Amino acid sequence: MTCKDCKKEIGYEAHKNSVDTLGVELCKRHHQLVTKVVADNKTPVEAVQLFYALKEVGISPMLEWWDGHKSVDIAISRVKLNIEIDTDYQLITHEQAIRDLEEAMYSFKNGFTTIRVPHIVIKYYLADTVKNIQGIIEGLKANIKVV
Repeated sequence: MTCKDCKKEIGYEAHKNSVDTLGVELCKRHHQLVTKVVADNKTPVEAVQLFYALKEVGISPMLEWWDGHKSVDIAISRVKLNIEIDTDYQLITHEQAIRDLEEAMYSFKNGFTTIRVPHIVIKYYLADTVKNIQGIIEGLKANIKVV
């Protein structure tokens, strides 16, 4: 058992505690750091799981990145991709729809693409989610203009 962040060996207790609370194998130090980020930003646990899954395939994501207007669950700055994890699936109100549209507008104005990923997809189809995000990144890289 190794920490997904620092790759150091971790004991059973640290492993169990981390997997039980975050769904990811982390050493005590990284577990505390990530738990603080989750508590401070109300980050969905699925965002943490996706973050480490993306790191595992060689992508360099950032967890809870400030975009100038709000904190984004996951950002991949190299291709200007923001990933938001949707956790609430009740009927959407018009106020929420307008907020989502405004957030998308700010992202586009700053050259970023924002995708919304349902938490349930990460929970049950993490590998497929990562594969699809890799495809999105490839598409964005192909469309980046070199100045």
